[in-house]
Amino acid sequence: MTSQAVRAVFAAGFTFLSFHAIAQTVPPDTDEIVVVATRSPQNLDKIGNSVTVLDDQAIKSSQMTNVSDLLATTPGITTSSTGGPGNATSVYIRGADADHTVVLIDGVVLNDPSTVNGSLDFGSLLVGDISRIEILRGAQSTLYGSQAIGGVINIITAPPGPGLGADLQTEFGSLDTGLEKAGIGAKYDDWSFRVAVSHYSTQSVPALDTVYGGAITDPFHETLVSGRATYDFSPAVQLDLRAYWTEGQNFYDGTPPPNYVLANDTQYQTTRQIVNYSGVNFALFGGELNNRVDYQFTTVQRADYNDGQTLVTQNDSYRGNNSRVEYQGTWAIADGYRAVFGAQQEKSWIDTTPYAPAEANTAQNGEYVQVQGEVLTGLTLTAGERHDHYDSFGQHDTGQIAAAWVLPSATILRASWSQGYKAPSLYQLYSPYGNPGLQPEQSSGGDGGVEQRLWDDRIKLSATYFSTKFKNLIEFDNCPGSPLCETLGADGGYYVNLNRSKSSGVELQGTAKLTTALTGTFNYSHIVATDQTIGSPTYDQQLFLRPQNIANAGLTYVWSDKLETTVAARFSSYSLAQNFPDVVKLGGYTLLYLRAAYPVTDKLEIYGRVDNATNKYYETVYQYGTWRRTAFIGLRAKL
Repeated sequence: MTSQAVRAVFAAGFTFLSFHAIAQTVPPDTDEIVVVATRSPQNLDKIGNSVTVLDDQAIKSSQMTNVSDLLATTPGITTSSTGGPGNATSVYIRGADADHTVVLIDGVVLNDPSTVNGSLDFGSLLVGDISRIEILRGAQSTLYGSQAIGGVINIITAPPGPGLGADLQTEFGSLDTGLEKAGIGAKYDDWSFRVAVSHYSTQSVPALDTVYGGAITDPFHETLVSGRATYDFSPAVQLDLRAYWTEGQNFYDGTPPPNYVLANDTQYQTTRQIVNYSGVNFALFGGELNNRVDYQFTTVQRADYNDGQTLVTQNDSYRGNNSRVEYQGTWAIADGYRAVFGAQQEKSWIDTTPYAPAEANTAQNGEYVQVQGEVLTGLTLTAGERHDHYDSFGQHDTGQIAAAWVLPSATILRASWSQGYKAPSLYQLYSPYGNPGLQPEQSSGGDGGVEQRLWDDRIKLSATYFSTKFKNLIEFDNCPGSPLCETLGADGGYYVNLNRSKSSGVELQGTAKLTTALTGTFNYSHIVATDQTIGSPTYDQQLFLRPQNIANAGLTYVWSDKLETTVAARFSSYSLAQNFPDVVKLGGYTLLYLRAAYPVTDKLEIYGRVDNATNKYYETVYQYGTWRRTAFIGLRAKL
């Protein structure tokens, strides 16, 4: 969308404002409030974008310990992993690349500037004290800036409850897997706090699958601490502090010389991540203008080691830092109308050993504004624009529009069109293979859908069609062959804006309260994500590690004695993988999950599960191991 077009939409919105500011709204059919779509709390019925929410009850009922497993139960999301927990795990939203997703935890962007593409590794992202996950699909750079090409995942840790309270959790099971967690929090008139600590460990399975000769298990352990605190200086001014810290170690199989193929090669990586948020919230004009000023800092430190049993040697180390200063305002313009606007200044830098660049940094300034209003009864329109300036490549503009229309027949129509971009990473710019002339990757596309509620809201069905085009995708171009080889004067190759792709498909989902005791859920996604790079040997071929068809289904029954049992299944069609120079077909699979939970008292719950109950063999990355049948039992208690 051009800057002029976005401004025209704004002009139209303010024209509607002058005529319809006193229009009455339709009472919403749901009180579900989301933050991710507008960067401020908003009723889901007024959101034109495609959003899925996993609340505290859904997260606890799933009994899952890895965030990537939770995400895979939602429409439009596929994952791939190079082994068990702790090993490199990628998440793809609607077929977009793994580095095309912005992930936030308690409002802070999680990424690692020291990696090749700056993406977040989901392998060590554990559920911990997470109580809510909001998933926003489609290009979302207008509000979230770089990397929001495919979507945004907003992770929120548990807030403190009224008074003083504490909780405990313990779990153990297959592969010597154990989880311990403790949390304590309090909320009184002027202040609140919550701190939670968890530790997870497992012997796991060989990263090189046993089918291919894997013989050495690759264990993983991680400790996670999260905390938050607020203090109200007055009804209009609040101090807001948040922190998140993890430290872990995972073993993996490498590709040792002379063959440089995946083998039983004992290596391990240590990882430490620190996230800090310090902010002040203040309201003006009787609460009509709510403001937030904050400072955010993240650091990721990684080191790789060869374990020769008698001699452990360090291979390399990486450190990536981000700092951000941000202002955001939310203005209640009139009844049914509001604007969200803000400015950001961000700096990223890396320090790596021994691989170049030893040090590199870049900075960015950005401003954004988005206006939302109920222009007609039940019809909410949203339009936004963003302007960014980077030290590395200059200026970039993005925009979006969206509409949500609540009809009297318990029907909601949604549509959106938006743009996204991703700035080149520091490695892609300044490594020995870097290209300082790189431009940002870009995407544009939209979706449209319908949601229908039936039987007094006991049944909810929805269908969404989406289509997105990606261009200027950064790819490594080999020498000889790359025109940059001579220009930049080095061997091997360079990163260039070479590739294009497109993704389109449908997402279907539904929930049904069949009886007072029986609930059913399902979702199905058909994702056609293809290479559109002219001259590519894989032109019009499905992108690697992205199956075209995925589905999830579950039935939950609550017995008369309050025992809750669930049978769930996950289906994935085949996907393609690269085993250079060949293309390998990874077979489709269906995984079966069995879960049970029994509340002994209102403060004590016993639960258990069997994952992959049929012991199905499957791969998400060629030759890498996955967990077969496993069983776990746990206990949750409130104090």
